[in-house]
Amino acid sequence: MINFDEELKKFQPSLDVDEAEGAIYSRDLTDVIDILKEMLEETQGRKRTKE
Repeated sequence: MINFDEELKKFQPSLDVDEAEGAIYSRDLTDVIDILKEMLEETQGRKRTKE
């Protein structure tokens, strides 16, 4: 039978998960909102130059 208390004492978190988490959070990812904001700024800039 498994002794859960003993197994929990042996538990060590995976280093791969910590490394992946750091890599994911350190990246500056562009999402859809950022793209839409940029498109809106570009179209507003074009309207101003036409006036």
